[in-house]
Amino acid sequence: MPPLKGPRRTHEKPRDIGHLSTKANPWPVLAIACVSLVLSMTTWFSATAVAPELKAAWDLTDTQVAWLTNGVQIGFVTGALLASLINLPDIVSLKRLMAAASIGAAGANAVLLMEPGALGAILCRFATGAALAAVYPPAMKLVSTWFSRNRGLALGAVVGALTLGSAMPHLFRALTERIDWHMVIALSSAAPLLAALLFLLFAKEGPHPFGRAVFDPRQIGRVLRDRDLRLVNIGYFGHMWELYAMWAWLLIFIRSAAGQASPPILSSTLPSLITFIAVAAGLIGCVAAGVLSDRFGRTLTAAGFMVVSGLCALLIGFAFGGPLWLIALISLVWGVAIVGDSPLFSAAVTELSDRSLVGTALSLQMGIGFALTIFVIWLMPQIAGLLGGWQWSFAILAPGPLVGAWAMLKLRRSPAAIKLAGGRR
Repeated sequence: MPPLKGPRRTHEKPRDIGHLSTKANPWPVLAIACVSLVLSMTTWFSATAVAPELKAAWDLTDTQVAWLTNGVQIGFVTGALLASLINLPDIVSLKRLMAAASIGAAGANAVLLMEPGALGAILCRFATGAALAAVYPPAMKLVSTWFSRNRGLALGAVVGALTLGSAMPHLFRALTERIDWHMVIALSSAAPLLAALLFLLFAKEGPHPFGRAVFDPRQIGRVLRDRDLRLVNIGYFGHMWELYAMWAWLLIFIRSAAGQASPPILSSTLPSLITFIAVAAGLIGCVAAGVLSDRFGRTLTAAGFMVVSGLCALLIGFAFGGPLWLIALISLVWGVAIVGDSPLFSAAVTELSDRSLVGTALSLQMGIGFALTIFVIWLMPQIAGLLGGWQWSFAILAPGPLVGAWAMLKLRRSPAAIKLAGGRR
């Protein structure tokens, strides 16, 4: 998921992070940023982690359950585009922006405790997504200012932190099986408050600030006409076609598969725990992809991850109704592969596009990509209904990463690919 890089505040000089000099090792800075991001992102899938309980308690339809996740997606896109249009990172300091947004996400998430009903819950999810749009992209930018080398690894760690944070509500659910779903929402609302404190104390920019990179709708045509950027975007769209739909519906799939096992597995803890491990394993994928892309190249790494991910989307249906350990194993591999390539697409845009187009190219990529996630998250339960169950529903996700892998391999043959990762295509 690409970061939106705000304009540089040229009047500021690099400052310390806590007691760390800007000449100090940047890795502790990365660790602090990642911990803060994990805590903030616990709100993203908080409602998804307790979707079965909310469906029963509020008498929700499958479509309304899908919109508990889609509300966050729409809010995130809306917030990110508005922040880019008004240059919000230039108006408000990064640490105050991320701290305030974390508090906002915590508050919007906590309103679910008041049981506002389907419409109220969806609006709360929208507000949560809009708040998180002022946490994640600025965090990507902040970390980038500390890394001129190993940036692929650093950004991979940031996306990994987002992944782990997104998985945390499933862990909360697994640990609180005999406790009401309100505890999951309460825990995922408290975590961003701690993140806000960490941002205020430690979120300082590093010695490698970025220049201006903003969204300009007048430049959309230039971005769309650039063949190399089109290939990067096709890869990213294929990645997004699969990613959030898998994250949103894996718990429901595993619960359904557990019920079909012989003998049936009735515990709600085990499916939640498997879902947490599978989604959280994306942290390993993100770090691994960052290292591999810096060493072997952007396109080859992204294509490899997408091929593995697409195959998992096809294979997991064959394990349905079989031993749960097999579904858990495929889910684990899928969780590693599905998100590892995520930071590579935004990195490729910054390396291939004209400097004046970077902000527009990143915003366009993200906007269309998240629009796809909204459609596919809605589509999944419709497909499951048509097929009479969840067994083969994930198969519709496979074409996305496979087409994306084709686009990245085609980009690899382009002369412009020499610009990627310092010549490592």
